[in-house]
Amino acid sequence: MSIWAGLVAAFGTVGMVIAGWFAARATRAAAAATAEATAAAAQAQAAPAQRAADLSVLQATVERVDKENGELRTRQSRLESILRAFSLSADRWRRQMEQAGIEPEPPHPLVEEYNRTGV
Repeated sequence: MSIWAGLVAAFGTVGMVIAGWFAARATRAAAAATAEATAAAAQAQAAPAQRAADLSVLQATVERVDKENGELRTRQSRLESILRAFSLSADRWRRQMEQAGIEPEPPHPLVEEYNRTGV
């Protein structure tokens, strides 16, 4: 019986070593899975904050562009008004010169185009 006892002890020892190896492997796999889950949870928690930051930057940009557009439209409208007023004044001066018998210089081609099209 001592042979059987020796064989059982030997197989028991080999079994314990194999079981230990499987346990170590499972522990490493569990640690890796836990690390991945922790990283995923951290990223999921950070995503709404990042989106909120992105949204605030986008809103600030839109507000700035809207303000600049408003300023440019106002400026363009004012320049168009000045151009119309100057064009009317120059036309009046041209007519006065013709009435006085003075032949004015021909207008610049861009002025002729503006008088013709209004643009």
